[in-house]
Amino acid sequence: MSKLKLGIPKGSLEAATIELFARAGWTITSGSRNYFPSIDDEDISCALVRSQEMGPYIAGGTLDAGLTGIDWLLETRADVVTVRDLVYSKASDQPCRWVLVVDRDSPIQSVEDLRGKRVATELVDYTRRYLAERGVEAEVEFSWGATEAKVVEGMADAAVEITETGSTIRAHGLRIVCDLLHTHTVLVANKAALDDTWKKTKIEEIALLLTSALAARHKVLLKMNVPSKALDQVVKVLPSLHAPTVNHLADKDWLALETVVDRDRVRSLIPKLSAEGAEGILELDLQKIC
Repeated sequence: MSKLKLGIPKGSLEAATIELFARAGWTITSGSRNYFPSIDDEDISCALVRSQEMGPYIAGGTLDAGLTGIDWLLETRADVVTVRDLVYSKASDQPCRWVLVVDRDSPIQSVEDLRGKRVATELVDYTRRYLAERGVEAEVEFSWGATEAKVVEGMADAAVEITETGSTIRAHGLRIVCDLLHTHTVLVANKAALDDTWKKTKIEEIALLLTSALAARHKVLLKMNVPSKALDQVVKVLPSLHAPTVNHLADKDWLALETVVDRDRVRSLIPKLSAEGAEGILELDLQKIC
Protein backbone atom coordinates (compact mmCIF):
# COMPACT_ATOMS: atom_id res chain seq x y z
CA MET A 1 0.00 0.00 0.00
CA SER A 2 1.28 3.47 -0.88
CA LYS A 3 2.34 5.72 2.00
CA LEU A 4 3.09 9.41 2.17
CA LYS A 5 6.65 9.91 3.45
CA LEU A 6 6.47 12.91 5.77
CA GLY A 7 9.38 14.76 7.36
CA ILE A 8 9.00 16.12 10.91
CA PRO A 9 11.61 18.74 11.90
CA LYS A 10 14.01 17.41 14.53
CA GLY A 11 15.28 19.74 17.20
CA SER A 12 13.82 23.03 18.41
CA LEU A 13 10.61 22.71 16.35
CA GLU A 14 10.02 19.03 17.06
CA ALA A 15 7.81 19.33 20.14
CA ALA A 16 5.80 22.24 18.72
CA THR A 17 5.22 20.33 15.47
CA ILE A 18 4.07 17.17 17.23
CA GLU A 19 1.73 19.27 19.39
CA LEU A 20 0.33 20.96 16.27
CA PHE A 21 -0.34 17.59 14.63
CA ALA A 22 -2.09 16.48 17.81
CA ARG A 23 -4.43 19.48 17.60
CA ALA A 24 -5.00 18.67 13.95
CA GLY A 25 -5.99 15.08 14.81
CA TRP A 26 -2.82 12.99 14.50
CA THR A 27 -0.87 11.41 17.35
CA ILE A 28 2.86 11.20 16.66
CA THR A 29 4.91 9.21 19.15
CA SER A 30 8.64 9.81 19.15
CA GLY A 31 11.27 8.11 21.29
CA SER A 32 14.52 9.81 22.28
CA ARG A 33 16.57 7.72 19.82
CA ASN A 34 13.89 6.94 17.27
CA TYR A 35 14.28 8.71 13.94
CA PHE A 36 11.10 7.15 12.59
CA PRO A 37 8.27 8.06 14.97
CA SER A 38 4.94 6.30 14.76
CA ILE A 39 1.75 8.07 13.68
CA ASP A 40 -1.83 6.89 14.00
CA ASP A 41 -2.45 7.06 10.26
CA GLU A 42 -1.69 4.03 8.13
CA ASP A 43 -1.32 6.25 5.08
CA ILE A 44 1.65 8.18 6.51
CA SER A 45 5.18 7.21 7.52
CA CYS A 46 7.22 9.79 9.45
CA ALA A 47 10.92 10.57 9.68
CA LEU A 48 12.65 13.02 11.99
CA VAL A 49 14.93 15.22 9.90
CA ARG A 50 16.96 18.30 10.79
CA SER A 51 15.33 21.42 9.35
CA GLN A 52 18.59 22.21 7.56
CA GLU A 53 18.33 18.94 5.61
CA MET A 54 14.59 18.82 5.00
CA GLY A 55 14.59 20.66 1.68
CA PRO A 56 17.27 18.53 0.00
CA TYR A 57 15.68 15.28 1.21
CA ILE A 58 12.30 16.35 -0.20
CA ALA A 59 13.75 17.70 -3.44
CA GLY A 60 15.65 14.43 -3.93
CA GLY A 61 12.58 12.27 -3.38
CA THR A 62 13.64 10.61 -0.12
CA LEU A 63 10.60 12.32 1.41
CA ASP A 64 7.35 13.36 -0.25
CA ALA A 65 6.65 16.32 2.02
CA GLY A 66 7.73 17.88 5.29
CA LEU A 67 7.86 20.93 7.51
CA THR A 68 10.84 23.24 7.69
CA GLY A 69 11.73 26.91 7.90
CA ILE A 70 11.86 29.09 4.83
CA ASP A 71 15.31 30.17 6.04
CA TRP A 72 16.71 26.71 5.33
CA LEU A 73 14.99 26.56 1.97
CA LEU A 74 16.69 29.84 1.07
CA GLU A 75 19.99 28.52 2.43
CA THR A 76 19.93 25.25 0.49
CA ARG A 77 17.91 26.56 -2.48
CA ALA A 78 16.12 23.21 -2.56
CA ASP A 79 13.79 22.71 -5.53
CA VAL A 80 10.55 22.09 -3.63
CA VAL A 81 6.99 23.42 -3.75
CA THR A 82 5.59 25.41 -0.83
CA VAL A 83 2.14 24.02 -0.04
CA ARG A 84 1.22 26.15 2.98
CA ASP A 85 2.72 28.79 5.29
CA LEU A 86 2.40 27.73 8.93
CA VAL A 87 3.40 30.43 11.40
CA TYR A 88 4.35 28.72 14.64
CA SER A 89 7.54 28.22 16.63
CA LYS A 90 8.80 26.68 19.85
CA ALA A 91 7.95 29.67 22.05
CA SER A 92 5.59 32.02 20.23
CA ASP A 93 3.49 32.60 17.17
CA GLN A 94 5.70 35.31 15.75
CA PRO A 95 8.09 34.70 12.84
CA CYS A 96 11.66 34.11 14.01
CA ARG A 97 14.38 36.53 12.90
CA TRP A 98 17.93 36.02 11.69
CA VAL A 99 19.78 39.01 13.08
CA LEU A 100 23.26 40.48 12.88
CA VAL A 101 24.66 40.67 16.41
CA VAL A 102 27.85 42.19 17.79
CA ASP A 103 29.36 42.87 21.17
CA ARG A 104 27.51 45.62 23.02
CA ASP A 105 30.56 47.89 22.78
CA SER A 106 31.48 47.02 19.19
CA PRO A 107 31.98 49.93 16.77
CA ILE A 108 29.96 48.03 14.15
CA GLN A 109 26.72 49.94 13.60
CA SER A 110 25.58 48.70 10.17
CA VAL A 111 26.05 45.90 7.65
CA GLU A 112 28.52 48.09 5.76
CA ASP A 113 30.78 48.12 8.82
CA LEU A 114 31.37 44.37 8.34
CA ARG A 115 33.91 44.98 5.54
CA GLY A 116 37.00 42.93 6.32
CA LYS A 117 35.40 41.44 9.44
CA ARG A 118 34.76 37.83 10.45
CA VAL A 119 31.11 36.69 10.76
CA ALA A 120 30.05 33.37 12.35
CA THR A 121 26.74 31.73 11.45
CA GLU A 122 24.94 28.52 10.54
CA LEU A 123 23.25 30.36 7.69
CA VAL A 124 26.45 30.66 5.67
CA ASP A 125 25.34 30.76 2.03
CA TYR A 126 22.41 33.08 2.64
CA THR A 127 24.60 35.46 4.67
CA ARG A 128 27.26 35.49 1.95
CA ARG A 129 24.65 36.30 -0.69
CA TYR A 130 23.11 38.97 1.55
CA LEU A 131 26.47 40.70 2.00
CA ALA A 132 27.46 40.32 -1.65
CA GLU A 133 24.22 41.98 -2.76
CA ARG A 134 25.23 45.00 -0.66
CA GLY A 135 28.82 45.06 -1.86
CA VAL A 136 30.24 44.05 1.52
CA GLU A 137 33.28 41.76 1.55
CA ALA A 138 33.60 39.85 4.80
CA GLU A 139 34.76 36.43 5.94
CA VAL A 140 31.68 34.32 6.68
CA GLU A 141 32.47 31.08 8.49
CA PHE A 142 30.25 28.19 9.51
CA SER A 143 29.46 27.86 13.19
CA TRP A 144 28.56 24.44 14.59
CA GLY A 145 26.79 25.99 17.56
CA ALA A 146 27.27 28.43 20.42
CA THR A 147 27.47 31.11 17.75
CA GLU A 148 26.83 33.98 20.16
CA ALA A 149 29.72 32.79 22.36
CA LYS A 150 32.15 33.26 19.48
CA VAL A 151 31.42 36.98 19.50
CA VAL A 152 31.61 37.18 23.29
CA GLU A 153 34.99 35.39 23.27
CA GLY A 154 36.38 37.49 20.42
CA MET A 155 36.55 34.58 17.96
CA ALA A 156 34.33 36.50 15.53
CA ASP A 157 33.55 40.17 15.03
CA ALA A 158 29.87 39.49 14.50
CA ALA A 159 27.35 36.68 14.20
CA VAL A 160 24.18 36.05 12.26
CA GLU A 161 21.90 34.21 14.67
CA ILE A 162 18.24 33.25 14.90
CA THR A 163 16.07 34.64 17.67
CA GLU A 164 12.44 34.94 18.67
CA THR A 165 12.54 37.65 21.32
CA GLY A 166 16.19 38.75 21.44
CA SER A 167 16.33 38.18 25.21
CA THR A 168 19.12 35.56 25.07
CA ILE A 169 21.20 37.80 22.83
CA ARG A 170 20.90 40.72 25.24
CA ALA A 171 21.62 38.43 28.21
CA HIS A 172 24.98 37.55 26.62
CA GLY A 173 25.96 41.19 26.40
CA LEU A 174 25.36 41.42 22.67
CA ARG A 175 23.57 43.99 20.54
CA ILE A 176 21.35 43.48 17.49
CA VAL A 177 22.51 45.61 14.58
CA CYS A 178 19.76 44.72 12.09
CA ASP A 179 17.48 41.95 10.83
CA LEU A 180 18.58 39.92 7.81
CA LEU A 181 15.61 37.60 7.42
CA HIS A 182 12.22 36.87 8.98
CA THR A 183 11.38 33.20 8.78
CA HIS A 184 8.52 30.85 9.62
CA THR A 185 7.61 27.23 9.11
CA VAL A 186 6.27 25.99 5.80
CA LEU A 187 4.83 22.71 4.58
CA VAL A 188 6.67 21.78 1.39
CA ALA A 189 6.46 18.87 -1.07
CA ASN A 190 8.39 17.54 -4.00
CA LYS A 191 7.00 17.94 -7.48
CA ALA A 192 6.63 14.20 -8.10
CA ALA A 193 4.43 13.80 -5.01
CA LEU A 194 2.17 16.62 -6.17
CA ASP A 195 1.86 14.95 -9.58
CA ASP A 196 0.52 11.84 -7.82
CA THR A 197 -3.22 12.35 -7.28
CA TRP A 198 -3.41 10.30 -4.09
CA LYS A 199 -0.35 11.90 -2.48
CA LYS A 200 -1.43 15.40 -3.50
CA THR A 201 -4.84 14.86 -1.88
CA LYS A 202 -3.21 13.59 1.32
CA ILE A 203 -0.80 16.52 1.46
CA GLU A 204 -3.65 18.99 0.93
CA GLU A 205 -5.64 17.31 3.74
CA ILE A 206 -2.66 17.71 6.09
CA ALA A 207 -2.26 21.36 5.06
CA LEU A 208 -5.95 22.09 5.68
CA LEU A 209 -6.04 20.48 9.12
CA LEU A 210 -2.77 22.03 10.30
CA THR A 211 -3.92 25.45 9.18
CA SER A 212 -7.28 24.93 10.88
CA ALA A 213 -5.58 23.92 14.13
CA LEU A 214 -3.36 27.02 14.04
CA ALA A 215 -6.35 29.27 13.37
CA ALA A 216 -8.16 27.88 16.43
CA ARG A 217 -5.36 28.23 18.96
CA HIS A 218 -6.24 31.75 20.03
CA LYS A 219 -9.99 31.58 19.55
CA VAL A 220 -12.78 30.37 21.82
CA LEU A 221 -16.48 29.75 21.39
CA LEU A 222 -18.71 31.83 23.63
CA LYS A 223 -22.27 30.60 24.25
CA MET A 224 -24.89 32.40 26.30
CA ASN A 225 -28.56 32.98 26.87
CA VAL A 226 -29.83 36.49 26.15
CA PRO A 227 -33.19 38.15 26.86
CA SER A 228 -34.86 38.99 23.53
CA LYS A 229 -35.15 42.63 24.50
CA ALA A 230 -31.36 42.83 25.18
CA LEU A 231 -30.21 41.19 21.92
CA ASP A 232 -29.23 44.35 20.09
CA GLN A 233 -27.13 45.63 22.98
CA VAL A 234 -25.37 42.28 23.46
CA VAL A 235 -24.58 42.01 19.74
CA LYS A 236 -23.00 45.48 19.82
CA VAL A 237 -20.64 44.31 22.55
CA LEU A 238 -19.78 41.04 20.87
CA PRO A 239 -17.18 40.70 18.08
CA SER A 240 -17.63 37.83 15.65
CA LEU A 241 -16.00 36.18 12.64
CA HIS A 242 -19.14 37.05 10.71
CA ALA A 243 -22.28 37.48 12.81
CA PRO A 244 -23.30 35.63 15.97
CA THR A 245 -25.56 32.62 15.67
CA VAL A 246 -28.92 33.25 17.35
CA ASN A 247 -31.55 30.62 18.09
CA HIS A 248 -34.91 30.81 19.88
CA LEU A 249 -35.36 28.97 23.16
CA ALA A 250 -38.54 27.33 24.40
CA ASP A 251 -39.12 30.48 26.42
CA LYS A 252 -39.94 33.05 23.73
CA ASP A 253 -38.48 35.82 25.85
CA TRP A 254 -35.00 34.29 25.67
CA LEU A 255 -32.50 33.53 22.88
CA ALA A 256 -29.42 31.31 22.64
CA LEU A 257 -26.42 33.11 21.15
CA GLU A 258 -22.97 31.81 20.20
CA THR A 259 -19.94 33.28 18.48
CA VAL A 260 -16.17 32.83 18.07
CA VAL A 261 -13.93 35.47 19.67
CA ASP A 262 -10.25 36.03 20.41
CA ARG A 263 -9.23 34.27 23.61
CA ASP A 264 -7.45 37.32 24.99
CA ARG A 265 -10.64 39.40 24.79
CA VAL A 266 -12.79 37.08 26.89
CA ARG A 267 -11.91 38.54 30.28
CA SER A 268 -13.08 41.99 29.18
CA LEU A 269 -16.10 40.71 27.23
CA ILE A 270 -17.77 38.58 29.89
CA PRO A 271 -18.39 41.44 32.39
CA LYS A 272 -19.79 43.60 29.56
CA LEU A 273 -22.06 40.80 28.32
CA SER A 274 -23.28 40.12 31.83
CA ALA A 275 -23.98 43.81 32.34
CA GLU A 276 -26.15 43.82 29.21
CA GLY A 277 -28.23 40.89 30.51
CA ALA A 278 -26.49 37.77 29.11
CA GLU A 279 -26.65 34.72 31.40
CA GLY A 280 -25.22 31.20 31.41
CA ILE A 281 -22.11 32.34 29.56
CA LEU A 282 -19.88 29.43 28.51
CA GLU A 283 -16.32 29.62 27.18
CA LEU A 284 -15.33 26.57 25.09
CA ASP A 285 -11.94 25.74 23.57
CA LEU A 286 -11.75 25.11 19.84
CA GLN A 287 -9.59 22.56 18.09
CA LYS A 288 -9.96 23.71 14.50
CA ILE A 289 -11.40 26.56 12.47
CA CYS A 290 -11.72 25.94 8.75
